[in-house]
Amino acid sequence: MKVLMFGWEFPPKIYGGLAVASYGITKGMVEGQPDAEVTFCLPKPCGEEEKFLRIIGMNQVPIVYKDHDYEYVKNNIPGYMTPEDYYHWRDNIYADFSYMNVNHMGCMEFAGGYPGNLHDEINNFSIIAGVLARSEQFDIIHAHDWLTYPAGVHAKMVSGKPLCIHVHATDFDRSRGKVNPTVYSIEKNGMDHADCIMCVSELTRQTVIREYHQDPRKCYAMHNAVYPLPQEYLDIPRVDHGKEKVVTFLGRITMQKGPEYFIEAADLVCKRSKNIRFCFAGSGDKYEEMVELAAAKGIADRCHFPGFQRGKQVYECYKASDVFVMPSVSEPFGIAPLEAMQCGTPSIISKQSGCGEILDKVIKVDYWDINAMADAIYSLCTNSGLHSYLAEEGLKEVDKITWVNVSLRIRRLYDECIFNGGFMNKSFEETEAIREDIDPMKGR
Repeated sequence: MKVLMFGWEFPPKIYGGLAVASYGITKGMVEGQPDAEVTFCLPKPCGEEEKFLRIIGMNQVPIVYKDHDYEYVKNNIPGYMTPEDYYHWRDNIYADFSYMNVNHMGCMEFAGGYPGNLHDEINNFSIIAGVLARSEQFDIIHAHDWLTYPAGVHAKMVSGKPLCIHVHATDFDRSRGKVNPTVYSIEKNGMDHADCIMCVSELTRQTVIREYHQDPRKCYAMHNAVYPLPQEYLDIPRVDHGKEKVVTFLGRITMQKGPEYFIEAADLVCKRSKNIRFCFAGSGDKYEEMVELAAAKGIADRCHFPGFQRGKQVYECYKASDVFVMPSVSEPFGIAPLEAMQCGTPSIISKQSGCGEILDKVIKVDYWDINAMADAIYSLCTNSGLHSYLAEEGLKEVDKITWVNVSLRIRRLYDECIFNGGFMNKSFEETEAIREDIDPMKGR
C-alpha cells in the first residue's frame, strides 16, 4: 500500500496538534502494516524528521525547468533527497510556470508554519502537488487539514486515485461560528471531491455532515491516539508540591480553547482555598487579555504564565501538575488530556471535546459551567482517593489508545476506497456496519 500524504506540520517542528497527529498516524501505519509505504509532503522540512517514512519538501520540487548538471544539483539539495529525485520531478513539470517567483533551482520557497501570505502558500503547494501526482507511484491520496485539501484534490484530478481527507478541525471550531468564507470554500471543495472523509471525532463528523452538506456514507470518525512515552519522558519525576496543588491549562490561549472560563473557575477555587495555584502554559492572541483578567480578578499572585512549551517541557509541565484542565469551547479532538493522563495527571475536559467520546476516566463539564469546573478542580485537589483513582485508571485507559490501532482503522477505509468501490455505492446499512466495525470503543 503506497500512500501519498500531504501535511502542513511534522515533528520536530510543532505548531500544534496537527504535527503530533500526522506523526502518530504515519508512524502507526509503518509499524502496524509491513506493506505500508508513506510519502509525506511538507512545505518546508527542517531535515531533522525521523526516517521511518519518505519526506518530500515541496520547496525542493521544481516547477520551472532549469538546466543544471548533476554536481550542481547535488550541491544544492538537502540530504534527504537525491539528484535523481530532482530530475525525475523536473521531467514532470506540466505547464509554463516561468511567471512564478522561483529560485535558482526552479523551486518555490515556503516560509514554513503559518505566514501572513498563507493562502498564497496553499495555492503554491497545490501547484507542486500536480508535479508529484504525475511523477510518484501511489495507491491513495491522504490530505491533512484544509491547508492541503487543494493539493489533494489536484493530485486526484491528475492521477484518478481515490482521495481521503482528514478533518482535524473546521473553521466552525476555530472561529466559534464566525466562519471565514474563503476557508469554508476550500474546506467544502476538498470534502466534495473526497472519496472518504476522516474526522477526528463524531462531534466533528456531525459538523461536516450538517454544515458542509456531506453524505454521511463517506464520513467516518477517526479518533486520535497517543504514542508510548520515550524513556526520557518516563524518567521525569513527578513533583510533590506538599500542601500546595498546581492546576494546569496547556495549549493555545485563544478563543477556541476557552481560557477565560478557566480564569473564572480559578477565581472561584481561590475563594475556597489558598493552597492552589494555576498555570497557563501556552501562547496566543488572548495571552495578554488573560493576564489582565487574572489581575482584575485579584488572583494574579496565584496564576503563572510560563509561555509556549515544546518537547520535553510539555511533559515536565504535566508531571509538575496535580490536575490538568481543557475547557475548550469547541475541540474537535484535543490530544492534551491523553498526554496528561500518560503522565499520571487526572484531567478535566469540556463536554464539547471530541476526546471525551473515547475517554471515561476523566471528569467532563460544560465549558461554560464555571461552578462545575471549579467543584471538579477543588475535589481533585482535596480528595486524595479521587485523585489517585483517576490518575491510575486514566493511565490504564490511555495506554490502550494507540496509533497502531488507529492506522489499522484507517487501512480499512483505504481498502474500501481502493478495492471495494468506495462508499457512495453502498447503502447506509452497509456503511453503518463499517462504522461500527472500526469504532474504537468496540470491545472496551
